[in-house]
Amino acid sequence: TATAIVTGGILAFVNSKTEGPISEVKQKELTEGIVNVIGDPNLTVTANDSTKDSNGKDIVIHRVADKDGNSLGAAVESSTMGFGGELKVLTGFDNDGNILGYAILTSSETPGLGAKADKWFQKDGKGSIISMNPGKNNMTVSKDGGEVDAITASTITSRAFLGAVNSAYKAVSCSNADAQSCETKNANDNQTTEQKAMNN
Repeated sequence: TATAIVTGGILAFVNSKTEGPISEVKQKELTEGIVNVIGDPNLTVTANDSTKDSNGKDIVIHRVADKDGNSLGAAVESSTMGFGGELKVLTGFDNDGNILGYAILTSSETPGLGAKADKWFQKDGKGSIISMNPGKNNMTVSKDGGEVDAITASTITSRAFLGAVNSAYKAVSCSNADAQSCETKNANDNQTTEQKAMNN
């Protein structure tokens, strides 16, 4: 009992000392990520809005502006379940909903397969989504009739990634629309995505 108490105390002490630095590192990575997905090194985050998708997963919308205060769009944090666990994505959108860039914030996917998502969908990747608009393009994998080429041998991860991007877009597009109608649409769309992932 004494050993357990001492060990617990040591762990609590270490955690209290490392919690601050870890939080600072994560915030720095997020800040750099926002700059990268929007593409403007002089941007300013003007607002941070939090919401949830129909599956209860957190979505954070970071609205950004240029140095003159003009809106550049938003960088959106969203997540979904991939093949190996949670896949968290940061997606940059301009004011018209076009994708400017993206970054993988968290991934538990298999190295060499699902982990390719950080490059595969970039501008020079085989399944590039840059400049696409989820409101106009069919942002699903070609195997499901969509316009995006899935990562070779990693269809589940590709579906999960695109699911996160689509959720991010819906959060942005619904932020100034009718909330109830958006929630209903998101619930139907997300259910379809989850069913496809379970079936494959």
